[in-house]
Amino acid sequence: MVLPVSLEELLATRSAVIVANAVTPRRFEGYQRYALLDRGSYDVIDQPDAPDLMTRAAALIEQQTGDRRTCVESRVVRLVPGDYVLAHHDRIRERGLEIVFDLSPAAAPAELHYRQHGQVFFRMPCVPGSAALIPRNPTVTSNHTYLSKLHTGEVVRWIALFV
Repeated sequence: MVLPVSLEELLATRSAVIVANAVTPRRFEGYQRYALLDRGSYDVIDQPDAPDLMTRAAALIEQQTGDRRTCVESRVVRLVPGDYVLAHHDRIRERGLEIVFDLSPAAAPAELHYRQHGQVFFRMPCVPGSAALIPRNPTVTSNHTYLSKLHTGEVVRWIALFV
């Protein structure tokens, strides 16, 4: 069975982009533990105070898309060995452009996956300093892959939704 796909949904899978060396990795304080194990296990800060990242994100979005957008939400997610975030935990987004800054201290074997109708269409590897811009709509979800307990570091991502 073939599901009908709108032009906007099709373009979402074609317009996600990674930008290398977009930001300088940094540290955050004040994480809260999220541990509803059927959804994920990770540390999070909702609405972090990061005006430098907000300014850089807005500039990068304007540079990449030609649009000026407003941030409506942001969070920092930190994964330590054994952590993950499942795709069905991701909130449904009506419309917007999500930007992700990888603020990890070192590269790690944990990707951020974006799916449309359950199929992975975009992978963001853990590359410190990189950014990804991904159009979001109700058919696009994301998940952070499992960070092996054999890894000794952490993965830190600042994620913001702009409309």
